[in-house]
Amino acid sequence: MLGDMALQRMDHVGIVVGDLEAAVAFFVELGMELEGEAAVEGRWVDRVNGLDDVRVDMAMLRTPDGHNKVELTRFRSPAAVSAEPAVAPPNTLGIRNVMFAVDDIDDVIARLRAHGAELVGEVERYEDIYRLCYVRGPEGIIVALAEQLG
Repeated sequence: MLGDMALQRMDHVGIVVGDLEAAVAFFVELGMELEGEAAVEGRWVDRVNGLDDVRVDMAMLRTPDGHNKVELTRFRSPAAVSAEPAVAPPNTLGIRNVMFAVDDIDDVIARLRAHGAELVGEVERYEDIYRLCYVRGPEGIIVALAEQLG
């Protein structure tokens, strides 16, 4: 612990989606485990979001090792707003991807393609350490995949 730093861990990454079912299927196919789903609303949610009349459906997924989570949120009210352009390139400001370590990058890509995923660029080798790529899934979500070599 450095000085008075109070950070304990990263709890989860939150992603707003329009089609919760498709997004859950994509991340489950990637290898994440559905931890739970819930409908959330109320004054506290309004205050946390700085919006009025927030009603959302959420799904929490975790990595097989249990250390990392992705929270998928579909807004029923108020309606979600789209970023411009809707399919933003990888150099767009803001959070653009979440990286996952995988055993077999080719197998994962093939399985995700069944859920509409597309490679952003190409699968490339970084020295003799990794094979890497970006895959665009539902809602334009970009996930980075890394397969360790050797």
